[in-house]
Amino acid sequence: MPDDAAAQLPIAQQAPIGAPGKLRLMAVHAHPDDESSKGAATCAKYATEGAEVLVVSATGGERGDVLNPSFTVPPGYEFETIPGKRDVRRLEMAGAASALNVLHYWLGWVDSGLPEGDPLPPVPDDSFAATPLEVAAAPLVEAIRRFRPHVITTYDPSGGYPHPDHIYTHSITAEAWAAAGDPTRYLVPDGAAPWVPLKLYYNHGFSIERLKAVHQAMLDRGQESPFGDWIKERAERDADKGSEQGDEHKREVTTRIEVANYFPNRDAALRAHASQIDPQGFFFAIPRDLEAQVWPWDEFELAATRVPISHAPELNAAEIGLIRWDNGVFETDLFDGVPRDAAALS
Repeated sequence: MPDDAAAQLPIAQQAPIGAPGKLRLMAVHAHPDDESSKGAATCAKYATEGAEVLVVSATGGERGDVLNPSFTVPPGYEFETIPGKRDVRRLEMAGAASALNVLHYWLGWVDSGLPEGDPLPPVPDDSFAATPLEVAAAPLVEAIRRFRPHVITTYDPSGGYPHPDHIYTHSITAEAWAAAGDPTRYLVPDGAAPWVPLKLYYNHGFSIERLKAVHQAMLDRGQESPFGDWIKERAERDADKGSEQGDEHKREVTTRIEVANYFPNRDAALRAHASQIDPQGFFFAIPRDLEAQVWPWDEFELAATRVPISHAPELNAAEIGLIRWDNGVFETDLFDGVPRDAAALS
C-alpha cells in the first residue's frame, strides 16, 4: 500500500468485528440498493439461520438519480446535493439492512455516477472509480480483517453491467481477496490481524435461463411478461458477438441457493430504497407465487476457493479464474466445504 494510503482511508477501522463461533458472510456492493437486488434473499436466509452477514457498500450512491416516479423526499431531508442524497440513501439503506436482518458497513467512497456520451467522459476526480486501486481497496481489506468472513460475494469482472462503480467493486474485492491474509500488505496503525477468506462468489442476478423460465411461465398463465424484449435484446447481442465469443463471455452459474421463503425480506429491502425502486415497476412485475414455483433460487458463480467442496473434493483454486464446472450440477450452500471447527469459526 502506498505510504499515504493509510491517511486516505475512510473509517474502515470501525467495521464490525465478526462474532466468534459463527459462519460469516460478507456481500460487497457498489451502491445502496444493489444489496437488495442481487443476492438479497440469500443474505436474509443465512442471517435467519444463524450466520453473521455483513453487507458492504463501496459508495453512498450520491450521484444516483430518482428512479421511482412516486418518490417523495422524507421530511427534514433534501435530494438536490451530494450530501443531501447521501443522507437519504443512508436512511434507505438502514431500512433495507433491517429488512434483511444483516449488518451494514460503508467503505466511504463517493459514487462515480454513470457517464454518458460518445466518447464517455471521465468519472469525477473525487469519485470511487477515480481512486487508485490500492487506496480504494485498503478499507475493504481492513473490513475483511475485522469481520473475518468465510465467504465473500461480489460482482464478476464486468460488474454485472458497465457502471464504473460496479466494475471497480469487482477490482477492489479481487484485490482484497488476495491481500487480506498477507501480513506484509495493507498495514495500518492498530489494524486487525490478517484474515484469509475461504470462498469468493460472483452474483448472478438475471441469468438468461431464469429470464426464459419466468417469461414462459407468465405467458402460460396468460399474463404479460416484462422479459420479452430483454430476452430478444440479449439474443441479438450474443449473435452480434458471434457464437464463439458469446460462449466465452457467458458467466457460469455454479451455485443455486433456495430462497423462496425469503422473497418477502428481499421485497421489503427493495421497497426501503424508495428513491431508486418503483414499487409498481420491474422488480415487482413477477407474481411471487409463480416466482417461487418456477425460480426459487438466488444464483452465484464460485470464482475462487481455498477449501475443497463436496462437488469437487479435489478442487482448491484460490486464484480467480481457475475453476471449471460441470454443467447442470449445482452447489446448494455458499458455506459448503467451510470447516466448522473452533479454529475456523474463531
